[in-house]
Amino acid sequence: MDVKANSLYQEMQSMIGQSRLQVNEPQQMREINSSASDFATMLKHAVDGVNNMQLESKDAQQRFEMGDPNLSLAEVMLTKEKSGIAFEATVQVRNKVLEAYKTIMNMPV
Repeated sequence: MDVKANSLYQEMQSMIGQSRLQVNEPQQMREINSSASDFATMLKHAVDGVNNMQLESKDAQQRFEMGDPNLSLAEVMLTKEKSGIAFEATVQVRNKVLEAYKTIMNMPV
């Protein structure tokens, strides 16, 4: 999975734009639920992708340690770095979401 912060940020911004609705319109309430489910699905796919990258990295490391002649040290290190970068990006997104949640919860009503 290719984690790109700018595209993720733009997609989140478009979802925010879609969720800004007028209060008393039932049709738009269905759109909110749809957006929430779309966001949850996107988030699940992103986390699953990072998990798969980490599992592939672990598998490559084990195969290299066992002496797989089709796998070079450079390929193993590249796979490991990709999974590490994807994990760090996921942690950063999580931190930003938590920060936004705390900010929203501290807003006066």
